Amino acid sequence: MMPMVPTPDSIPTAWGYFQFFLLLTFPLHLFFMNAMIGSSVVAIYAHLKGDDESKNLAYELAKVIPLLIALAVNFGVAPLLFVQVLYGHLIYSSSVLMGVFWILIVPLLLIAYYAIYWYDFKFASLGRAGILVLSFGYLLLLIIGFFFSNNMTLMLQPEFWGAYLENSSGTLLNSQDAVLWPRYLHFMVGGSAVGGLFVALYGRFIARRDPALGDRATATGLKLFLVLTLVQIAVGVWFLITLPREHMLLFMGQNGLATVCFLIALLLVLMALFTAFKKRVYLTTVITAVLVYFMVFMRDFLRGGYLKDVFSMDMLQVLPEYSPMIFFVVNLVIGLILIAWMVRAAFTRCED
Repeated sequence: MMPMVPTPDSIPTAWGYFQFFLLLTFPLHLFFMNAMIGSSVVAIYAHLKGDDESKNLAYELAKVIPLLIALAVNFGVAPLLFVQVLYGHLIYSSSVLMGVFWILIVPLLLIAYYAIYWYDFKFASLGRAGILVLSFGYLLLLIIGFFFSNNMTLMLQPEFWGAYLENSSGTLLNSQDAVLWPRYLHFMVGGSAVGGLFVALYGRFIARRDPALGDRATATGLKLFLVLTLVQIAVGVWFLITLPREHMLLFMGQNGLATVCFLIALLLVLMALFTAFKKRVYLTTVITAVLVYFMVFMRDFLRGGYLKDVFSMDMLQVLPEYSPMIFFVVNLVIGLILIAWMVRAAFTRCED
């Protein structure tokens, strides 16, 4: 009988390099994903309010959300590839189990992208119907996030893969996992909070040409950040207590580094709330950026805890071939420079 967990593929260089780039690039994807989600929430809220200044804010965000989607998708490629390199035998298996939903991500993303572009280009002519168009695109983005949460949790639990013997249609979701919903909401609520902070930061940018609109964006974004961060604390507690006991204890002293990351993350949350309340947008942004990295570190400790009985990095066989890694690093540097130039050019055009 074939074992349920496939044999890991070989890798071209030591796993530490791939782990480093995974932990480096995944938060970059999260920053843009969070900005995309939060900006959509603020745009829907502003459009619903209906006054002229709120409509101006909604239109201002309509111009930037498509760019954020493009950046979120592009910055998501690298961490997904590194996950496949390190955990390929696991994520490919879970992807097959939910294959229909996994493949659906591409058409759903295209439809969401089209809806949000439509909202941007036809903002004036859509009128109040624009709320429906943007909300539809936003809903599709939430569904895509739900599919990702399913796959990223299912890959950690090979004990549930046996369900394939009863349902081989590729329509399995990780619905039996009690952690799925708090984990998903932890990402979405936290992402929307960070996205609100992006709107506040963007408000400081547009205040150069329209002080009233910039102040409205900053005030609305900070309010969203404060409210949703408080909600996120409650969701985070739910997430933590839903974890299996042995995994929860990783952050309660069982693993020293995981516990330190957890305590630092708590401190950073309190600092971010304080500085946001004081309307210190730039300082709050720096603190939150550091917080996101620590949350990613905690996520990695948790993944290791789930997989400790079936997989460890030491199981990866190294067949030396360094040219792909060198090629990636060179392209990463060039790509970051080009993306920084494009973002600057895009925002300069928005400012004009």
